[in-house]
Amino acid sequence: MVRGMTTNGGFEPVFCTIVPPHLLDQLARHDDPAIAESAQRTLERDAAQRTRRRITAVRTTAATPAAAPSDKPNRTIYDAGHQETLPGKKVHSEDDKPAKDATVNRAHAGLGATFELYLKAYGRHSIDGAGLPLNATVHYGENYDNAFWNGEQMVFGDGDGTTFLDFTIPVDVIGHELTHGVTQYTANLEYYGQSGALNESVSDVFGSLIKQYALGQTADQADWLIGAGLLAPSVHGTALRSMKAPGTAYDDPNLGKDPQPASMDHYVRTSQDNGGVHINSGIPNHAFYLVATAIGGNAWERAGKIWYATLTGGQLASDAQFADFARLTAATARALYGEDEEVKAVLGAWSQVGVPTS
Repeated sequence: MVRGMTTNGGFEPVFCTIVPPHLLDQLARHDDPAIAESAQRTLERDAAQRTRRRITAVRTTAATPAAAPSDKPNRTIYDAGHQETLPGKKVHSEDDKPAKDATVNRAHAGLGATFELYLKAYGRHSIDGAGLPLNATVHYGENYDNAFWNGEQMVFGDGDGTTFLDFTIPVDVIGHELTHGVTQYTANLEYYGQSGALNESVSDVFGSLIKQYALGQTADQADWLIGAGLLAPSVHGTALRSMKAPGTAYDDPNLGKDPQPASMDHYVRTSQDNGGVHINSGIPNHAFYLVATAIGGNAWERAGKIWYATLTGGQLASDAQFADFARLTAATARALYGEDEEVKAVLGAWSQVGVPTS
């Protein structure tokens, strides 16, 4: 298991979730006891894991494989049977025919879509770059309102059916969480403050690109939503986050209003959520959206290559701030494309969101 270093020299597992704690906090105060109980139970489960995630971490490097990694994924799906023991019962292997359980099939397909984007667009073999098997557990817990990457595998809750639906529905949720693994094996961005918001943003960026690649959408055709289809029909919202228009994904009596800022003018200073990692990620998210739409075409190509090369190039410090990331994306764009439209798009985007590049 990939681990982060604790202050006393020990190691604890990395833990990443798609639904931020501020949303679950809101639901835990709901008048409906069933909704409040599901949210509270999810919070307690997540908090127990999240406290193990430390600011100080060690870079995880992939072991050199004995042979060249395969261009095919190696996926295994397990069923927790609504318990919390991982991985659960093995129910689907790579070469099995589709299961009768749609959740199993969606998990299998989402792992595959993530593997495909990283391989075809960036030449990366799985999460670690060396063919890491992709494992996932479905039907985790009772009415569990989240999905997470624990440093070793994906885990999906079924949602409570009232606020959140099955967490295998949006492929970008799967791609988002698996990208936390890619970040682990590369820049290993610390999960606090701006570096933590960059960690979250990188996952949103590639989660969105995985969906766009799977659907064959150009930057102009994409919805730039993270988690579309996850919210129940009664919720006043379209997704968990919007990269196109941060702060507009939902405005619901039970969930509250989407708090994400689109620029540094509205940067949120808070001690909650590891310094607002799920909130301030809206700023670099919006910068990527601006770059991708300014360049046009398929966002996983030029815009995505700039972000991927920045993440994996070895120059991005684990405690990088927004300005550090912005400067590196500009330098990467120059290295890849020269002084062309790509560089102008990167400089213009970061300027629009209020982050300096020099």
